[in-house]
This record gives sequence, C-alpha cells and structure tokens, in this order.
Amino acid sequence: MTVIEKINEINKTIKDVFEFVQNNEAINSDFCEYLATVGARELSPNQMEKIFLPYIFERKINNVSILEMHKEFSNNKEILDALINAESSVFEIKKILRNGFELYNLINEKTYTVLSLTKMTNFRGVYSGQFIIARIFKSNNEYYVVEISGILSHSQKDDAMRYAVMKLVQDPKLLYINNEQKEEEIKSVIDEMYDKFIKTFGKDIILTTNEHADEIIGAFNDDEEINLDDKISKLETPRFFHVKELDNNYSNFLENSLGGFASHSERYDVAVIFLKEKGLYAIPFYETFKAIFEGKEVEGKEACIKYFLNNDSIPDSILERLSIEHNNFMEVINTSLDENYTFEELINKYKSEYLKNRLYSSATVLYCSNVFSEVFDVISDTEKNTSTEIIEKVGRNEACPCGSGKKFKNCCGKA
Repeated sequence: MTVIEKINEINKTIKDVFEFVQNNEAINSDFCEYLATVGARELSPNQMEKIFLPYIFERKINNVSILEMHKEFSNNKEILDALINAESSVFEIKKILRNGFELYNLINEKTYTVLSLTKMTNFRGVYSGQFIIARIFKSNNEYYVVEISGILSHSQKDDAMRYAVMKLVQDPKLLYINNEQKEEEIKSVIDEMYDKFIKTFGKDIILTTNEHADEIIGAFNDDEEINLDDKISKLETPRFFHVKELDNNYSNFLENSLGGFASHSERYDVAVIFLKEKGLYAIPFYETFKAIFEGKEVEGKEACIKYFLNNDSIPDSILERLSIEHNNFMEVINTSLDENYTFEELINKYKSEYLKNRLYSSATVLYCSNVFSEVFDVISDTEKNTSTEIIEKVGRNEACPCGSGKKFKNCCGKA
C-alpha cells in the first residue's frame, strides 16, 4: 500500500467516525451538548474539524471513548487502535518536509518524522523553529499528525515549555510511554533513590507535617544530614480540609512547587514515602486518612475518603498498604460509599489507570524531565532576582521583608 493509499484509508476511517457520531442517537445528543458547552454555532467545515477531533479523542461516555465505541462496528480496527493510542504533546518544528514535518517532542524528548493527512499547502505560515500543540499517532511503522490545535512562535518558547510541563504534570507517563530509554532512566533513578532513602532514614516512610516536609525532601535530595527528631510532630486532632496549594493546575503549579507544602498557613500532616516500584511521594493527610480506620473522630472524614479515592496522584499502592494494615479498611470504605466493593473492585473503579499503565510518581518523573528542569530553573532565577531587588531597597533599620518582626540589619540583612 502506498503512502497516499494509507492516508486515504486513515481519512476515510476518521470520516466514518464522524458519521457514526452523527447517526448514533446517544452519541449525537452528547456531541450536540458538547458543541453547546463550547459555544459552537453555525460552524464551517474547518471549524467543525477543530472541535470534532478533540471530541473523539478526549470525550468518554460511561468511561468508554468515542473511538472505542466505533471500533465495535468498524472493519478498520487496526487504524482505530492506532488512533486510540495517539499522543498529544508540544513539539518544536525542526524541519518542514515535502509531505510532513520533523518534530521534536518537548515532553518525551524524542524526534519524530510525521506525515500530514492533508496537503502541505494547508500549513502556509507554519515554519521551522515554531512550536505546535499537536496529536500524532503511529500506524504501520509510520507516524502521522492528525491534529494541530495551537501554534506558538519561536519567541514564545517559554510559553511552549510551560504548557509542556503542565501536560506532564497532568499526565506524567507522557515522558516515557513511547520512550523506552527514558523509562529505563526513571527505573534506574528509582532504584538508586530507594536504596538511598532506606540508608538515610532506615525506613520507607516519614510521618511529618507540612512545616517540615519540604526540608526533609530537600535534605534527602541534596544529601544533607537532618535530625528527624525535630521534624516529626503529630497533630493532636486529625482534620481534613481543602488546601488550594495542592491543586494541580497550570496557573499555579510551578510557582506553588517553589513555595512547597510550608506555603500553606494551616498545619496538616504529610507522609514522605518511597514506594520501591513507583518512586518518591509526599502524601498530604496520610495520617488523617489512616486515623479513620483506627476509629478516631476525624473532621472532614467523608471528604478525606473521597480525596484519597479520586486523587489520581495517590497510587493504588497506598490504598493497598493501608488495607493490609487495617482489617476494617473495606468495611469503612463501603460504609462511607454505601457500596459493597471488594478491594479489587474498588481499585478497578477508582485507580484503574494504575492497572492499565506503568505509572511512576510525579516527583520522580519530573526529576527526570529536561523541560521541567529548564522551566523550574527559569522560575527559580526569576524569584531570586526579584528577592534581591527587594532586599537592595530595604533600609538597615526598617522591618525585615521576611516577616520576622526584626529590623533588617538584625535579620536577613546580616548576610
């Protein structure tokens, strides 16, 4: 089959999916609702394509994607499997080719030669050095670009990198899912760091509070000695509450990473734990969650249970660990949910992503990411420069800007 024939077959399959959406009553109703939600009215064919493609790739009905639904009725199952496994990422355009592009993936650090499903004349105004937000897939050992949803100029490199980090934070497996060399690097880092963690602390878990979690993690990463006796302090009353600094969203994640757990004014417990197969985690409210199964009164109990079940950054291994420690684990969970799950059923419902894919801790993945390191360094330098400018403007006898209440000359000004 020639390249043109392959492209025609792929385009026909996508057209079949569109007709399937139009003809299936339940899906068409959902699609119309989706169009209304994004404010789409009287769309041109080109506008419809820009909305339709994200819909079929990202929308799920009863936890089943549109492409998977269509697969049951299609003869092009091989192409549909390829589309289902398509990856959306941020790419730098290295070269414009006669029938496609040479792209560098900022997230998984690989270079791809991809073929276009449309004529290259449709990409007038697209040049080498620009950044694109695109979706590519592999079929019969060839890569194809099926969607370009955004274009950034060369001067917007910082924005492209920040967006890449946002996608990586939301889905850490993007770093290694199609990069075996990077996954081997992650595994090697995990093995090395696990041995170091056990050697440093003599156990795989440190129970502390948000006041000290950053310091413990920092000392571990920097090979500094630390006296844990001063850092382990228990809260008298277990209580769960919302901490906005823990919200993983694009606008605040990187800056909040610099502030760390201690940036929140209220105290809460944090477990610094190293899972041998998955990496380093810092789990907020771990002891609060654990107290529920110890029969203690926990303020915000129901919200805490939902937090641990619904939070994608808390792995199935954490729930398994606690279920082994507490015989009443499933009884308490089922009472809260008004269900009758087995542990396996609970994991299948709430942590199915960990069963489908090889997932490592976000902290470990980000540690191995070049784009994260580069963006983080830029933000760190900006913060340092800003702090230096502020300090240079403070008089020796004025109040110190750190908030200690001391005069500047007797506090940070000593340096």
